[in-house]
Amino acid sequence: MKNYTITVNGNVYDVVVEEGASTGAPAAAPKAAPKAAPKAAPAAAPKAAGAAGSIKVEAGAAGKVFKVEASVGQALKAGDPVVILEAMKMEIPVVAPSDGTVASIDVAVGDPVEAGALLATLN
Repeated sequence: MKNYTITVNGNVYDVVVEEGASTGAPAAAPKAAPKAAPKAAPAAAPKAAGAAGSIKVEAGAAGKVFKVEASVGQALKAGDPVVILEAMKMEIPVVAPSDGTVASIDVAVGDPVEAGALLATLN
């Protein structure tokens, strides 16, 4: 038996895997969950021409970018939607944490994001 520690979306799991005896017969399907596919590099996302802003807008949960509500240069008030994420068939608005002007949009529609990922910046 082999012990492994696996982290999935920030959750840590200790897993014990038994090695089967080689009998020459085809092996049964493994009982452990299949490995997750390696993360692909994110696609080029639209960015502001200037430097990124000092106020970060980050994802509160993992999901997929469903819609980008704001655009670079747009003035926002605290609570205005910046990006809409989709997770488990639910739409989750990610809002501006404070008043500001959008300095960069760091994701595109369809991009997968993890919790805490940078979505946009404001000045």
